[in-house]
Amino acid sequence: MRERSGTPRTVKVLTVNVHKGFTIFNRRFILHELREAIRSTAPDVIFLQEVLGEHHRHAARLHGWPTTSHYEFLADTIWSDFAYGRNAVYPAGHHGNAVLSKYPISTYENHDVSINRHEARGILHCVIESPDRDLRLHAVCVHLGLRETHRRQQLRRLCELVHSVPDGEPAIVAGDFNDWRLKASGHLRDCGLVDVFAAAHGRPVRTFPARCPLLQLDRIYVRNVARHRPVAMARRPWNTLSDHLPLVAEIDV
Repeated sequence: MRERSGTPRTVKVLTVNVHKGFTIFNRRFILHELREAIRSTAPDVIFLQEVLGEHHRHAARLHGWPTTSHYEFLADTIWSDFAYGRNAVYPAGHHGNAVLSKYPISTYENHDVSINRHEARGILHCVIESPDRDLRLHAVCVHLGLRETHRRQQLRRLCELVHSVPDGEPAIVAGDFNDWRLKASGHLRDCGLVDVFAAAHGRPVRTFPARCPLLQLDRIYVRNVARHRPVAMARRPWNTLSDHLPLVAEIDV
């Protein structure tokens, strides 16, 4: 995404597992507060995991439940383009990954990387165009499995996808990797990805559980970008929204 002069453009990205719009242990519905918190951060591109497409039972009983999908409600009038990858389907509805963008999303594809029918997982790949159509940005939203044997297979699929990106085109891979044993980065270095937070601080940042983060589950990786830097975030109000803290980075592409 370069201007016609060739000057790198800074893209601010945010990733967060929204836990279907509820606080930890599903005690309170907080989608409205979550939307305000995201807006206050002012990202250009948002990577969402566990975002609801629909849920009939919740819609019937919860005050303030939006009339649209959760990703459309969060996008509202600010992020004009969005893409949704439905992963888990159940009698009341479905949820998955979503990407919201201030720039046009020209194409997207959701890759089913589920290893068995009990744990639905997906990788959502979006191609985002700069307004001048000069360069394309690949945004890949990830939610990997809870079992390490599953994650290894899913990481191989992710690397295959990254290798399919045309040479020289920038890519941002972000989401919930469920990688509490810190095994993913070795795999992803082999396909040219760099962890933004580990590059700056020496290790991934702790994001789970939000109230007292112990595990480094969420990541932002980049490839073929000019520069990248993590953005420091205040714990509040994020530690009362969802069960994951968000990650934010500024990336020059």
